Amino acid sequence: MSTSITFADLGLADPLMRAIADAGYTTPTPIQAQAIPRVLAGGDLLAAAQTGTGKTAGFTLPILHMLLAKPLEVRKAGRPRVLILTPTRELTAQVEESVKTYGAHTKISSMVIFGGVNINPQISALRKPVDILVATPGRLLDHCQQRTVDLSGVEILVLDEADRMLDMGFIRDIRKILALMPRQRQNLLFSATFSDEIRELSKSVLTNASEVSVAARNTTAERVDQTVYMVDQAHKRDILSHIISESGWHQVLVFTRTKHGANRLAEKLVKDGLSASAIHGNKSQAARTRALDDFKKGKVAVLVATDIAARGLDIDQLPQVVNFELPNIPEDYVHRIGRTGRAGAAGSAISLVDSSEIKYLKAIERIIKKTIPQLPAPTGWTASPPSPHGADDEARAEGRRDGQRRPQQRSARPSGSGAGARPARSGQGPSSAPRRDSQGDSRSAPRRDAPAAGARAPHGAGGAVRTGTGMGAGARTGSRTGAPSSSAPRSASGDPANRPRRPALFNK
Repeated sequence: MSTSITFADLGLADPLMRAIADAGYTTPTPIQAQAIPRVLAGGDLLAAAQTGTGKTAGFTLPILHMLLAKPLEVRKAGRPRVLILTPTRELTAQVEESVKTYGAHTKISSMVIFGGVNINPQISALRKPVDILVATPGRLLDHCQQRTVDLSGVEILVLDEADRMLDMGFIRDIRKILALMPRQRQNLLFSATFSDEIRELSKSVLTNASEVSVAARNTTAERVDQTVYMVDQAHKRDILSHIISESGWHQVLVFTRTKHGANRLAEKLVKDGLSASAIHGNKSQAARTRALDDFKKGKVAVLVATDIAARGLDIDQLPQVVNFELPNIPEDYVHRIGRTGRAGAAGSAISLVDSSEIKYLKAIERIIKKTIPQLPAPTGWTASPPSPHGADDEARAEGRRDGQRRPQQRSARPSGSGAGARPARSGQGPSSAPRRDSQGDSRSAPRRDAPAAGARAPHGAGGAVRTGTGMGAGARTGSRTGAPSSSAPRSASGDPANRPRRPALFNK
């Protein structure tokens, strides 16, 4: 199908055409031109398009059209007609934003649910009718278990970035969700790439599906200029700070491999006078949303992210992406640099590569079927003082900790031997449990200054002692006055401290 057609040629409803015009679009992208007619036909679809080609509109527009064409007379609370599953919170929010944008002139309702935030406002929102529900699998199952959402009325299911959901271990959640929906429904699988696992999943989800692919598998955007700088891991922060400052970049997305590395890099850039923020899985959803919003508005020049943000970040005219470390999974490189060069715009992606990352670079070049130009490290940068955390940072960059784990620190308790050691208790070993006598009785032996068995201490006497009655086995007996008993035996040295210690008081 030719991409010279216009949206008017696709037969979309007038309210949708108004929203498309408001957004400034006139010509559909290749994936939109091919996917929209197939979705409108009502069949299942397996669609692959590289990131930034407008695939989200490729399913939101025809879904909105079909809901307008077949409105329900009675709408029930918490019973969506369309379910869109995405792997990350950011992508979930952006898909729902797209639904609102194109449905601005309709009465179709939508909502988004994901984890990391209070579930109660979502429960309140689900008490109202909702047409389109955009969700992450985990939080959706939480609602299903609490019976705050009813999936029995789902007419259309969309799995967006399905390969990423499998990478993140959502396959079991997806299967549980599929079991809660009616078998008769329309299924759409959209993704930037399709692995063999995804094709296997599609066999169990899709029925007589048509397939659309507008780009070769795992290819990078043609308009993205890719470059590799060979640098030492220990110098990457200083070199990146120098590159950003010298280039005058006002908006750059930097990817790190670890959460700790993202925090450390953002702190370094801020220290060097650059406005930077970090987003990753350990950040609260509010912090992640705020950082992303500041980045989009230009309040923050550098956004440092882990691969959680590699999918679905839709930033208009993002000029620059940096791989501070290469990803372990080659496909993630495609999605990282796909944040730039979107919708036909030009973009640039540079990667800082240490000698230990050559294996990752070779794997990436094999999968994109292209050799990335390599340049020596830039000059003119100034090295920072060595950090005490430097060795650990380099190890974390490799996804491991070198050497053995540091021995666990414990508070030093004096042992039963050695200088200054605490004297051993009478008849006891290291354990504080009372010694059993030859008859197996666990009660402590009577004190030397205590009355004989069966004798009662004179009431009110200065040498009166506490008996073990009502105090439990092993209860301590001692003088109420605190004065040492005159009958207490002394050691040969005459030092009372060397006497055997009395049994411990277990129950006061």
